[in-house]
Amino acid sequence: MVFDAEGNAYGTTINGGTSNFGTVFELTPHSNGYWTETVLHDFNCKGNEGCMPTAGLAIDAAGDLYGTAKTTTFELSPGSGGWNLTVLQNEGGPFNLILDQAGDLYGPLGLGQYGQGAISELVKDDAWTEKWLYSFCSKNSRKHDCLDGSYPYAGVTWGPDGNLYGTTVQYGVHGYGVVFRLAPQQDGTWEETVLHSFPAFEGDGQKPYEGVVLDKAGNVYGATYQGGSSTSCGVIFKLAPQADGQWKESILYDFPKLSQGCIANTMAFDAHGNLWGTAQSGGASDNGVVFELTPQPSAKWKYQVMHQFNGKDGSLPGSAVILDKHGNLYGTTILGGAHGGGVAFQLTP
Repeated sequence: MVFDAEGNAYGTTINGGTSNFGTVFELTPHSNGYWTETVLHDFNCKGNEGCMPTAGLAIDAAGDLYGTAKTTTFELSPGSGGWNLTVLQNEGGPFNLILDQAGDLYGPLGLGQYGQGAISELVKDDAWTEKWLYSFCSKNSRKHDCLDGSYPYAGVTWGPDGNLYGTTVQYGVHGYGVVFRLAPQQDGTWEETVLHSFPAFEGDGQKPYEGVVLDKAGNVYGATYQGGSSTSCGVIFKLAPQADGQWKESILYDFPKLSQGCIANTMAFDAHGNLWGTAQSGGASDNGVVFELTPQPSAKWKYQVMHQFNGKDGSLPGSAVILDKHGNLYGTTILGGAHGGGVAFQLTP
């Protein structure tokens, strides 16, 4: 979910609504601790508006919302008669978008020049125009080898250096995906650098479906969908820049057993430098967990399960988390809850 300046939360559902093709919703907090839901848009798959949004939203300073449906990229703007949906382009997918200060959008839209995915910019002008920043599979050693990765799935994030960082699910040197950086050049192009190709060694992760986050020092943190030394539940990793221009990977946590969680989502930092996230499954009833990772003097961080979902309060947390200034954590689950259709939850310290 994302929040506006007043503390209202916004998100999407892949199903539900009057036609069961998904919605965009708003959650409004009240002083008694309860939240009220309002459906801002009900997708119907008619015309060219698209349907079944599977990713989160971006929000600009004016309160306009941006997201992707199955076949479109859209904008939702508040008006006197409700919220108005505008289709920005007829390309979509399960991709998160981010904004720059000019209001332009960035994300993995379209298949690119080589059919293996691309990072695009949607430039906000009189009409929205798409510019491919980088098309994957442009660095091949053999036919069909994409040394620079292929299929960016999770979206990109801004680093403190003004570069874009992200992951691809496939290829790289070893075939199991990469972490990459895109840096703008003076001639208007963007240069890609592969920071890490999975698996670089035994026990490394595989297939990073999730996005990455960066700390103030420029270190990159993320999770993988598979791999690890024991459970194949993936790992949580850190990439640190070195003086020689290389990047050093450290495994912060390798899920040892299902009770501790399995398959982590995109994480978030709190004000103290701790990482928070959700694991899609695992825990006492295998409905997923919320965890905290705390830095330690050694390479591995201290991992603690902070909440175990039991089905009634949600199951299968499948999204990134967000924290407010008070340290409250928010997220969503795909299943569970009173009606079985998932929940939006708050975890209070």
